[in-house]
Amino acid sequence: MVIFSDKGKKLIQMYSQMADKGYERTDENYVNDAFSDFESRFYRNQIKDVLSKFNIKSILDYGCGGSSWDEKNFHEDGQTAKEFYNLENCYRYEPARNIDERKKVDCVINFDVLEHIFIADVANVIRDIFSYARKLVIINVACYPAAAKLPNGENAHITVRHPYWWKAQIDLVALDFPETNILLLTSTGWRKTTGFPIFKAQDWIDSKNFVIPE
Repeated sequence: MVIFSDKGKKLIQMYSQMADKGYERTDENYVNDAFSDFESRFYRNQIKDVLSKFNIKSILDYGCGGSSWDEKNFHEDGQTAKEFYNLENCYRYEPARNIDERKKVDCVINFDVLEHIFIADVANVIRDIFSYARKLVIINVACYPAAAKLPNGENAHITVRHPYWWKAQIDLVALDFPETNILLLTSTGWRKTTGFPIFKAQDWIDSKNFVIPE
């Protein structure tokens, strides 16, 4: 279980305030219904293919915001996310909303979360994500400033880094979970997302080569 730094704890308090009262945007507009979007909805067809490939039946939405896997109309035909992905069990974790259902599952999904984490806590959070996954981890991280501002006036994307910086952080943790498959998606702008090929560290270990491509 991740132990947050003092700054990490203060950030959770600010995100809780934003979830409860809304937040100001960089364009000076105000958003009342904060963090309520189902962030993975835009990628649902790609995610469905990956979940099917690895026969995923249980999932943990790590940093779920206000998303509900049992709410209708996730898909145009009215299906819930749970139904659309053909899942048996769905769990959520959102410290800013006092939701903690963390447990071992087939897949942990983490969308638009890591860029909100204080840099000193990033490695521990990634490790915590991996610790609950039996088969697969799906991570999407934003690599650009947010439209949202923290209550203290700073940008809500507090750790903005290059996609390959994030790949390196995840590679280091992946070596301790060599059998876990990883899909990393990085966004350099709104809906401007590229994905790294699905990989697992065991493939590097089993390779006859010493040189491992990025």
